[in-house]
Amino acid sequence: MKSILTTSSSPPINENNQKLKEELQKKILEGFTYENQEEITSKLEEMAIEIIQDDDALKGSVDRRVVINELVNDITGFGPINPLLADSDVSEIMVNGPDQVYAERKGKLELTDIRFRDYEHVMNIIEKIVAPLGRRIDESSPMVDARLPDGSRVNAIIPPLALNGPTVTIRKFAKDPFKISDLIRFGTLTEEMAAFIDACVKARLNIFVSGGTGSGKTTTLNVFSSFIPNDERIITIEDAAELQLGQEHVVSLETRPPNMEGKGAITIRDLVRNSLRMRPERIVIGEVRGAEALDMLQAMNTGHDGSLATGHSNSPRDMISRLETMVLMAGVDLPLRAIREQIAGALDLIVQQSRLKDGSRKIVNITEVQGMEGDIIVLQDIFAFEQRGLDSNGKIIGKLVPTGVRPAFYERLESSGIHIPPTVFFEKEG
Repeated sequence: MKSILTTSSSPPINENNQKLKEELQKKILEGFTYENQEEITSKLEEMAIEIIQDDDALKGSVDRRVVINELVNDITGFGPINPLLADSDVSEIMVNGPDQVYAERKGKLELTDIRFRDYEHVMNIIEKIVAPLGRRIDESSPMVDARLPDGSRVNAIIPPLALNGPTVTIRKFAKDPFKISDLIRFGTLTEEMAAFIDACVKARLNIFVSGGTGSGKTTTLNVFSSFIPNDERIITIEDAAELQLGQEHVVSLETRPPNMEGKGAITIRDLVRNSLRMRPERIVIGEVRGAEALDMLQAMNTGHDGSLATGHSNSPRDMISRLETMVLMAGVDLPLRAIREQIAGALDLIVQQSRLKDGSRKIVNITEVQGMEGDIIVLQDIFAFEQRGLDSNGKIIGKLVPTGVRPAFYERLESSGIHIPPTVFFEKEG
C-alpha cells in the first residue's frame, strides 16, 4: 500500500478532524503492540483507514490525510514539528506557545504554518522528549535541557516563566556528523587553516572555540575533535550530550539536574574533577560557562594537554575576560594576575566563530595565546577573516587570511613531527 503520509507541514486540524483523531487514537491504542518505527507507522496507516471505511459517520467530513499524518506524528514522533525535524534544511526549531512555530533555514528565521492544538498539546510533546531521559518539567521545575534520540539539543521553559505558553527550542544535529571537508565547502574556513588546526590538535595544543549563540561552536568542536588520533582515550563532558566522535575509545559524561527534593545534581565542574581520575588522554568539554573553568585550566596546566572546549564570547579578548570571571565564580580567592597566568599557561589557541549578517557561520579569528607581558595576556591573530564586499544575493564575500605572523609554538609542531610550510602564514599574492 502506498503511504499517504507527508513530510510537509500540515494545516491546523479542524474540530471534525480532531474528533476523528481522538476516536482513532482510542481504538488504535486498544491492543496495539509497539515494535519498531516502520511497523508502527505501517499498522497505524492500515488500522486508521479500516476504521474510517467501516464508520459511515466519519466519511466525507474529514481530511483523512491530515488526520493520519497528525496521528502518526503524535504517536511515533514529536507531533506537529515532526516534518521540521525530518527536513534536512532546517537547523533550528522554535516553538513559542501553541500558535507560533519558527524554523531556521540556511541561517534565516521564517515563520511556519505549523500549529499545536493548545498548551496541553505542547506540554505533551515536551514530556515525551524529557521523560526517557529521567528529567522532569513542571511548575516547581519550569526549565529543562534535554536532547532528542539523534543528539539534537532541546531547551524547554513553561509558564509561569514563559508568558507565551510552553516554549521549546531545538537545535538539530545532522544525521551524519559534519567533517572538515564540509566546513571548507560551507566556507567556514579554508583548506590551509584546516591543515593548520589538524596539526595543532595532533600536536596536543589546548584549543578553545569561542563564539556567540548559534555561531556553530559545537559543530566546529566536533570536527576539531575528529582530528584526535584513534588510539587515544577521550573523555567528553557536556550538559546535554551532543558531540558525535568517531574514535573507538570515547567515554561520554553528561550532567544531571537535581531531583524533586533539590538534591543529587551533578555539574560540569563535578564531571571535570572526576574525569581527571579516569586516565584521560584528551578532555573535551562541550561548553565552559562557570566555575568549572578553574578545574579545566588546572587540568591543562598539569599534564592534560590537547584538551578542547567551547565558550560564549564575541572575540578572543572577550573570551579571556570571561574566563577570568568564570574562575572567580569558583569562589577561590586568587589575585587577578595569578588567574591570568593560569589562563596564559593553559591555552594555546582560541578559534573565534561568528554568525555573520547574511546567516553564514565562519571562523573569523585563529588567535595564539602567547603568554604574559606585565599583567596583560598577549594575544596574536594568526589568521583573520577579511570581508571584501557583498554579492548580488547579499552574501558576504571574504575569507580567512593569514596575518603574516608565524606562531610561537611553530617549533612545537615541528618537534612533534608535524610540518606546516611557513608559507601558510603568509597570504599568497593574487
